[in-house]
Amino acid sequence: MFERLGLIGCGLMGGSFALALRQAGLVRHIAGFSASPSTTQRALELGVIDVQAASAAEAAAGADLVLVAVPVAATETTFATIHATLGADTLLMDVGSTKSDVVAAAERALGSALPCFVPAHPIAGKERAGVDHADAALYQGRHVILTPMATSGAPQLAKAQAVWTALGARLVEMTPAAHDTTFAAVSHLPHLLAFAFIDGIARQPDGQAILALGGPGFRDFTRIAAADPRMWRDIFLANREELLGQLRAHQQALAQFEQQIVAGDGAALEQLIKEASGIRAAWHMDSFKPGT
Repeated sequence: MFERLGLIGCGLMGGSFALALRQAGLVRHIAGFSASPSTTQRALELGVIDVQAASAAEAAAGADLVLVAVPVAATETTFATIHATLGADTLLMDVGSTKSDVVAAAERALGSALPCFVPAHPIAGKERAGVDHADAALYQGRHVILTPMATSGAPQLAKAQAVWTALGARLVEMTPAAHDTTFAAVSHLPHLLAFAFIDGIARQPDGQAILALGGPGFRDFTRIAAADPRMWRDIFLANREELLGQLRAHQQALAQFEQQIVAGDGAALEQLIKEASGIRAAWHMDSFKPGT
């Protein structure tokens, strides 16, 4: 499908995309660039890329597919660096976890290359970042959210749909605003709570002793707290308004539980637990359908 992939950001997400394309026979040549030369070198050693580019612009030059897999705060600078190298038929995508800010960055920085861009967010990942954890199967069976812009070219959108489908992903299209509202609730806030929960225990006088006794439930609840700090800092700030709205809603939910515990009202407390337990028991990861 593609002669050359320009991979900008050779970490977990970008590296997995490159490996998946290669395994599926969908790309002939991969040029990679990362801000850290050691990351690009490691990607070369692992066979994720075929050649190290000296810059983002060099990676994108001559590519018919460009994937920007950098922290969301670096997106606009990256777009500004590469826009002049993009051909009229090039497909440009990102993998950012926020979309309204990425779309705004594209509108400011891509200029005449704006039709090339189809914003994307694969709902996949691992608690450990880095190219050493890249996995060709990372996107199989996972949702990939596309938030096409009015300026996205029809050929580019068709290619984006085709390539993610070929990698085994399940496509959903949303507006950037709907995306950011949804993922503030089901991704950004859970990460924030996990970080805060670990921090809250660790800061107690016997925090380390308490942590040492955590069991399987603690492990499952806190797994995502091992995620990349810089990446999540950028996500929290980029989607701050939606995240703050979710925080306020969940503070109210916690207050309800606190109220019943303080009152010693077992029946009301059980009802709150029962409602949440029933919802969670009925949920499974593949249950999402567009429009629901």
